[in-house]
Amino acid sequence: MKALFPLVLSLLLALPSLRAATDEVAVIETSQGEIVVEFWPDVAPKTVANFKKLAASGFFNGTAFHRIIAGFMAQGGDPLTKDPAQEARWGTGDPGYKIAAEFNGRKHERGVISMARSQDPDSAGSQFFLMFGPAPFLDGKYTGFGKMISGEETLAKIEKTPVTASASGEPSKPTRRVEIKSVKIVPRQ
Repeated sequence: MKALFPLVLSLLLALPSLRAATDEVAVIETSQGEIVVEFWPDVAPKTVANFKKLAASGFFNGTAFHRIIAGFMAQGGDPLTKDPAQEARWGTGDPGYKIAAEFNGRKHERGVISMARSQDPDSAGSQFFLMFGPAPFLDGKYTGFGKMISGEETLAKIEKTPVTASASGEPSKPTRRVEIKSVKIVPRQ
């Protein structure tokens, strides 16, 4: 019994920090305003940890939403978008590693934040997208890891950004830069 006491005590002492970690939000400051996102660590713990790690390092600061499709989503988080000379490669950047998918039962609907990836399910790294509307065809195939809890006006402004054809012909290339000025992880208020 005495041997269990230190273990039980350490677990009890760790509870407040575990609660604090799950009670954090991301404040995404864009050139269009602020969006606050809550996380879903219960269904995507490694994805949430990866996003928080990148945000804490300043990785997202100065990137842009390089792909915007009204009624669908805005994609950002590519470090190559910091450099206009790299525009032909926008959408291909990552942090230098990939993370495993954590597909889950959460629905892709307005305000959900989810990881972008290639055809390989385990190819996500830093790129994410914010949903403008429901997309059930993404459910169970992309890792949703949180949802907007404030910033509806900002999301609406981003959605209304004028676009032109991208290199692939998709009408998704913003005609003006929508910058992600910073992403900060803060306690929920």
